[in-house]
Amino acid sequence: MRLLLLLSLAWMLGTSTTHAVAPEVLEAEAQRIAVVEKISRSTIAIFDSKGQGGGSGVLISADGYALTNFHVTAPCGAAMKCGLNDGKLYDAVLVGLDPPGDVALIKLLGRDDFPAAELGDSDASQIGDSVIVAGNPFLLAEDYTPTITYGILSGTHRYQYPAGTLLEYADCLQTDASINPGNSGGPLWDSQGRLIGINGRGSFEKRGRVNVGVGYAISINQIKLFLTHLKSGRVVDHATLGATVASAGEGRVVVDDLLEGSDAYRRGIRFGDHITMFAGRDITTANELKNVLGIYPAGWTVPVEYVRDGEFFKANVRLASLHGEGELESLIQQQEEQEPTPIEPPGPKDEDPEGEGEAPRRLPIPNPLEALPPKPEIPEVVSKLFEERIGFANYHFNRMHQERIAEACPQWMVLTAGKTLVVDATDLLQQAVAIESSAEEGSLRSVRGQFFAKFDTLDAAGNGPPGSGGMLAAVHQWRTLLAEGPAGFEECYYLGQLPFGPRQQLYDCLVAMEEGMPTHFYFDTSSQRLIGLEHHTSDDFDPCTIRFSRFEAWESGELPMTWVVTFGDNAYLEFNVNSYQQVDKSSAEEAPAEEDTNDE
Repeated sequence: MRLLLLLSLAWMLGTSTTHAVAPEVLEAEAQRIAVVEKISRSTIAIFDSKGQGGGSGVLISADGYALTNFHVTAPCGAAMKCGLNDGKLYDAVLVGLDPPGDVALIKLLGRDDFPAAELGDSDASQIGDSVIVAGNPFLLAEDYTPTITYGILSGTHRYQYPAGTLLEYADCLQTDASINPGNSGGPLWDSQGRLIGINGRGSFEKRGRVNVGVGYAISINQIKLFLTHLKSGRVVDHATLGATVASAGEGRVVVDDLLEGSDAYRRGIRFGDHITMFAGRDITTANELKNVLGIYPAGWTVPVEYVRDGEFFKANVRLASLHGEGELESLIQQQEEQEPTPIEPPGPKDEDPEGEGEAPRRLPIPNPLEALPPKPEIPEVVSKLFEERIGFANYHFNRMHQERIAEACPQWMVLTAGKTLVVDATDLLQQAVAIESSAEEGSLRSVRGQFFAKFDTLDAAGNGPPGSGGMLAAVHQWRTLLAEGPAGFEECYYLGQLPFGPRQQLYDCLVAMEEGMPTHFYFDTSSQRLIGLEHHTSDDFDPCTIRFSRFEAWESGELPMTWVVTFGDNAYLEFNVNSYQQVDKSSAEEAPAEEDTNDE
């Protein structure tokens, strides 16, 4: 017996010496623990006001902005409770919603030094990379300390079918790190603790909600494109090309249907064209195009390359809204009023490999019907930051951005409301250009002729002068903004950032609506200087675009000294301003008698 004990001790000592952990392993383990500690501070547990439901989220700024899923915030209404791993519970308010993409932006209250996540580059992630999931599965985190799971990036650029037109996971990330109910809205991190996705969906065993190692996260690069739109407080929409495509074999993707009113059609794309590149990515299957298209907000402009009869073409195409005006809100409202029923994705169904004759397995997706119960009462601390308005998740934040632009824009309210603006200019051929614009009428005199429009109604003013897409109306809208601000329009709101101009830089976009016609005003994101506008007279018609440059001081602010007016792909007029004047209407020069007609 004594000998047996000695042998056992010797074996144990020998084993300890033989399997000593290498320093590199210990160092890697320490680094992983440090990363987990860091990411745990930014991960939040979300609860509804009754503490009966919720999910996960992640802080992305020190002032409390955080990302989660639309289907997590929907049952909470405008207010929710969020717990951090410091053991404290914070009030939070809804900011913006992206129902088609299953994303929501919220803002935690009570601090301005929240531990924010570092945003990564999801396109740089590769299959096999180590990834970490943090969150609140099954609402386990009573002390708000997140559950951590570890795995690899199992797939990139995955596509998961939507429920109708909501909750589409395009170009998403797949991981085997555990994602279970309650993880929804939580972060997917890379091994360095950088945020690369928002978890929201998984494939589960058929009879129970048991994770089988196939989870999906919305890529952070997609969310970056939507972030300013979400901060606008709106219910944001995704984009459509206005065309459908089909795989034609040998890596060819061809247009098989096309709306003639779409911008794709106006930019020259036709039935049967072979799409080779979209938004900078090679397209070899129809699903690849669907994947790339799904990551863009409505109104974005992307480069498209295509081949027809062996000839190569390029175009910049503006993407339209996936839903019509009011349709998205109506769709959500209709679902709220329906009895909850299971939603089946329109994609292929799993087969029954056992041949047991049971119902085929399906890929569960978040159910928006379950996510829209009656809204709970809003706490006072949240109600101060919430303003309900149709089309908006929270209009308070939109108003905040309008005020930010107004305070910083050097052209804001620089004109006088009751006076006529007179612009004396010279075009590039040294020909005279004269513009007059008042609240009631406008005129243009240039080498192209003399044109006049009354603005009793904007629609009656039309698209003139011919070939401009509505320059007189565009100038009228510009003057209204600079003389009256948002009060001069039926509606005015901040949209977020959109690409504009030949280099497609991102600018803050303010939309002014009048008689159903939107005018997009673009502001430099640093100086808030108004650098251009687009006036749309119809969804089926190119806008009149005016780009401003070379600004000079004028009265209490400044005005642009160079204008470039374009319509579609064509230049209409470019001129340098010699002087601006404001005069009483009675003393303004009599407008030319020739009346404009609409463009064909």
